[in-house]
Amino acid sequence: MSAPVFLVDAGVLATTAPGGSVVLTGSEARHAGVVQRRAPGERVDVVDGVGTRARGVVESVADGAVHVRVQDLRVEAAPTVVLTLVQALAKGDRDHQAVEAAVELGVDAVVPWQADRSVVVWRGPRAEKALAKWRSTVCAAVKQSRRAWSPDVAEHLTSRGLAAHVRDVVAGGGAVVVLHEEATTALADVPLPGPGGPGATDGAAPRLLVVVGPEGGIGEDELALLTKAGAVTARLGPHVLRTSTAGPVAVALLSDRLGRWRVGWDV
Repeated sequence: MSAPVFLVDAGVLATTAPGGSVVLTGSEARHAGVVQRRAPGERVDVVDGVGTRARGVVESVADGAVHVRVQDLRVEAAPTVVLTLVQALAKGDRDHQAVEAAVELGVDAVVPWQADRSVVVWRGPRAEKALAKWRSTVCAAVKQSRRAWSPDVAEHLTSRGLAAHVRDVVAGGGAVVVLHEEATTALADVPLPGPGGPGATDGAAPRLLVVVGPEGGIGEDELALLTKAGAVTARLGPHVLRTSTAGPVAVALLSDRLGRWRVGWDV
């Protein structure tokens, strides 16, 4: 069985070496010491969200802190293609369900989208609170899935903002796929970007965006806006999926095509 994962801020593990220690504090210490009741001698992993994983054992649990003795330290390779879920805001926490499952399935970044037909609207203090909830959901899913990389959650975009983002991604050698029930191309047949492909700049990994609409679907004007910016449309299969389901299914299929689910993948 894999060890439970606890998350620390980026940079915390930068000066750590085997034989040293890492101290969990705050919510992570409460999760480890109070919720999970981890005891001295138990195996745990500590990750920093940017690829570094410290494998160790609990040394002590006291005074609101959990001390972990590091036995092994490794840096996991960054993805060579950055797989991003653009998830439309949806009611009933369906957007949270989509984000949670997509992170567990390996998505690298998440973009909240204020689609024209989104029932939920983010603005003002509500937007800040909702974004914080998405980021909390991502952190929990990272730990659940034992990941060393924590997906970034961007500020939410309007449809025009998303179109501008699509243009940037395509200009940088990436690709954008909009899931749509009337598309004639299967997701399995959409060309995917590769590392160092045409348009890639500064050695940065190309981006692959998969766009999922809200419960009411993507409007014709929105679809035209996105395709004009360089996106392509695709469908998952013969059935129409909920907004909470479509994104995770697409992430799983694209991860397989990218070779991520093979034993020992390093892409």
